[in-house]
Amino acid sequence: MLKKYSCKFGTEELVFETGELAPQAGGAISVRLGDSFVLVTATGSTQPREGVDFFPLTVDVDERRYAYGKIPGSFFRREGRNSTDGTLLCRLVDRPLRPLFPQGYRNEVQIVITPLSVDEDHAVDIMAVNGASCALMISDVPFDGPIGAVRIGYIDGEYIVNPTVPQIALSDLDLRVAGTKESVLMIEAGANEFPEDKMVEAIALGHRSIQDVIALQEQMAAEIGKSKIEYTPHIVDEDVLTSVRAKVEDALREVIYSDLDREARQERENQVKKELFDSLDENIDTKQVAEAFDSIFKSLMRNRILDDGFRVDGRAPDEVRPLSAQVGLLPRTHGSGLFNRGLTQVLNVTTLGSSKEALSVEGLNGDMSKVYFHHYNFPPYSTGETYPIRGPRRRSIGHGALAERAIEPVLPSFDEFPYVIRTVSECLSSNGSTSMASTCASTLSLLDAGVPLKAPVAGIAMGVITEGDRYCVLTDIQGLEDHLGDMDFKVTGTEAGITAMQLDCKISGLLPIIIEETLAGARKARMQILDVINACIPAPRSELSPYAPRIQMVKIPVDKIGALIGPGGKNIRSIIEDTGVTIDVDEDGTVRVGSTDGPSAIEAIRRIEGLTAVPELGRVYTGKVTRIQPFGAFVQIMPGQEGLVHISQLADYRVNSVEDVVQEGDEIMVMVTGVDSGGKIRLSRQAVLAGWTLEEAQSHDRPPSGGSRGGGRSRDGGDRRRRD
Repeated sequence: MLKKYSCKFGTEELVFETGELAPQAGGAISVRLGDSFVLVTATGSTQPREGVDFFPLTVDVDERRYAYGKIPGSFFRREGRNSTDGTLLCRLVDRPLRPLFPQGYRNEVQIVITPLSVDEDHAVDIMAVNGASCALMISDVPFDGPIGAVRIGYIDGEYIVNPTVPQIALSDLDLRVAGTKESVLMIEAGANEFPEDKMVEAIALGHRSIQDVIALQEQMAAEIGKSKIEYTPHIVDEDVLTSVRAKVEDALREVIYSDLDREARQERENQVKKELFDSLDENIDTKQVAEAFDSIFKSLMRNRILDDGFRVDGRAPDEVRPLSAQVGLLPRTHGSGLFNRGLTQVLNVTTLGSSKEALSVEGLNGDMSKVYFHHYNFPPYSTGETYPIRGPRRRSIGHGALAERAIEPVLPSFDEFPYVIRTVSECLSSNGSTSMASTCASTLSLLDAGVPLKAPVAGIAMGVITEGDRYCVLTDIQGLEDHLGDMDFKVTGTEAGITAMQLDCKISGLLPIIIEETLAGARKARMQILDVINACIPAPRSELSPYAPRIQMVKIPVDKIGALIGPGGKNIRSIIEDTGVTIDVDEDGTVRVGSTDGPSAIEAIRRIEGLTAVPELGRVYTGKVTRIQPFGAFVQIMPGQEGLVHISQLADYRVNSVEDVVQEGDEIMVMVTGVDSGGKIRLSRQAVLAGWTLEEAQSHDRPPSGGSRGGGRSRDGGDRRRRD
């Protein structure tokens, strides 16, 4: 039986429905906001998955193009792999849910999100997060929720709770916050150089705004929720833990307190582990021993930070690893930048192109075209591993999107810099936060390519270690601290403010004081990195690479677009084939000509202007005589446009025959003295010879008062043909 629940969500109403769709799922919720309608299901297995040492949670988005009235563009007219938006939504839903499942839970859980109807005003991402939490709450899957999620915007100095899609486009902030009743679990943000203090306010507003949807889920769980399944948590046997601790604790403490570099530390750690396993009896569970070893190492590492204020590599909590930056490494690319932070190294390459190379995107809220996009590659050698390369994984897509979002606010508009921009980050070595290194490397390569950024952007990853009421915020976390720590909080920005953020939590949430200290620490580190970037390349290159296309813009009248294109595209195709340029024409009459060869671009522009220019009254043109008639000569003053020089205007003396003055193919100088409503052009050679102004030329050039255009009159008013 269908049951409906609702609560206030910003200025609108968020509606949960259950009991009608997907009855065999563990929990099924339909979420409505406006005309957007998303089905979310949560289903768990009754037995643990064998042979895994992690919680097997899967979040899938089932995209359906019919949701916004489209037929898939693929050959089979059927949905295939997820769009980038769909992949990012999977990550967005996974991140706040995962920390709230019970420790040691090894049963498979799958969340499936299916947007069934999507309007133009309501994005489905926040709906999906709330729906996933609600589906888990009413299902038989153990879950320590609920969580709520909301979007916060900022327009004209005012915060907006749950802004619409059109409002987001106008907002200086696009912040998504998810959390429990007590604390914040997940943050995702893009911002227009937003100050840290205002960001803290926005996060706090977001946390307050999710309380109603959390309360509604608690009500639903109490009224219609299923009984949770019984399970046996996976834990390390206490006797095994005690035995392993006795054998390795002192040796591991020496490793952790020795301030060794990563390679030396791993070598010593592996040696301790080998000695441990060599000492084991044959009937000991080696998996239990390995888990006990990792647990002891984690505890010792965290305790050193909390007790002594030093990290495993000897750094202080707020210390950034050694930094370096280079530009112009690659000779043929349009721009390149290399950024190093400790063992993390990212090479970024910028490529400039014409508008025809824009990226067409099919997304969850409709289709769009992007003139800036960033791709991120993470090859196995970057961590010293080997595995097949099978295209970008979800992590790579997410990291690329974060670096892209970080740079977007400082890019010039397409009118200012009419290039499609692609940046690609190649992660050559990884020991923590390659996404933030990608942001820094992107800034370097864009500046090297001559892209006029409004300001350089840098990013840093922050962490935290917590135990009870104690905590320590860490700046520039390395891979080990990300793996064994309690958060990964990435922050990018300029000197003026934040451009992007992403928070992943491994605990049940962050207190406001931790968020505030994290943003302050991230700003301090960002200023240090920006100093390195500015020392390397303080401003964009004044000249583009010789291998980059030069794009010049020409504005033509809208009613001349057809003349430029020509019948069946004949005219524009001829220009492209003859000159080798690229030509893009916008609906407003903006024409962009791209070429790596200057003379070719000049010739193309000349021909474009010739096809589309409007003759100017009083302007003198050099034209070619195309036809001769008894009453005058037709002269082409620009490609596709010709006018009549009446016999009375061919010379500054009386002319008996047109052929006495000009022949077909002659080039002569003429002045435009008139253009009638039908577009017919009247020209005068006499005005040029006599040096007349337009007004003088028009006073001496009186079009025939009647009869055909071929009838001409002499300057003294007589009929020349009759007199001759």
